[in-house]
Amino acid sequence: MVQTDIHHPTDNTLLWDVIRVVTRLVRRLAKALELRRIKGFCDRTRAARRRMYEIQRMTTRQRHEQQTRTYRVLIDIAEEVVGNARAGLEGTRTMRGKGMFADRAIEELRRQIEHFCRLGDCVIDQARRRVLFGKQMATDEKIYSIFEPHTDLIKRGKVRTPVEFGHKVFLAESAEGLITQYEVLKGNPPDEGHVASSLQRHRQAFGRAPQLYGSDRGFFSEQNLASCKHAGVKVVCIPQRGGKRTERREAYEKSAAFKNGQRFRAGIEGRISVLFRGRGMKRCLAEGRDRFELWVGAAVLANNLMRIAAMLVARSPCRRRAA
Repeated sequence: MVQTDIHHPTDNTLLWDVIRVVTRLVRRLAKALELRRIKGFCDRTRAARRRMYEIQRMTTRQRHEQQTRTYRVLIDIAEEVVGNARAGLEGTRTMRGKGMFADRAIEELRRQIEHFCRLGDCVIDQARRRVLFGKQMATDEKIYSIFEPHTDLIKRGKVRTPVEFGHKVFLAESAEGLITQYEVLKGNPPDEGHVASSLQRHRQAFGRAPQLYGSDRGFFSEQNLASCKHAGVKVVCIPQRGGKRTERREAYEKSAAFKNGQRFRAGIEGRISVLFRGRGMKRCLAEGRDRFELWVGAAVLANNLMRIAAMLVARSPCRRRAA
């Protein structure tokens, strides 16, 4: 799982992000148009900041008694800022800057204001439904950042990090330590759905099925085992997930071939650690979904180049003579 570069999202901080960003952009638009201020737009950041900090500092008891009232005020401020920003855009639509470059800067500011206003509408609706009306929202309906709206909420059952924000990434590694497949996934799909497609991509790349397919128990299903056997995989090392094992299955998972396959899978976990700590893939600092995928691809490319270089050095005749 690769994280996006966002703060932990709460409804009050998302509302505060909308207010401060839209206000900042409207100020820049006024400066670009050489105006003292945009008519009708009022700076409400001070009041919004006060409400945001008030919510954050509430005790559990205060949240039950005071949170709804404070949230209602913060939501009203956000609605006012978004509405006034749109009115300001309409009121200055015919205004132009001095020169072509100034006009382009102004148009870009207008585009950004409209973009964050649309996201602001989503954040306001989300806060109203969740806090004021007490409704539950599906994970894929929520917005977790106005800066990285493509961010997914990932639950992997870990004690220390039960919830993470970013994207799942599927990786496949060869016996030489090269990453042969990578894919940035959308949402939080189950692992077991990637076996058949990964076998197909491996066959397209190498012209044959892999001799060994090793993974963790999240990829286990009887259908996946059958897919591996049908594709021509000689050794399938996917531990059974849950349920009572048959004697045959128990014996197979204790066999030397299966244990060697699981050692190979442990090496994949080590490769992921290298990607996170040594290749910068743990947290993506680039903006947008496209750049997120490019960031992951760059980390994979760096890993493969370093691995190829290590193999070339190991096979160098000079190195053998020196030894």
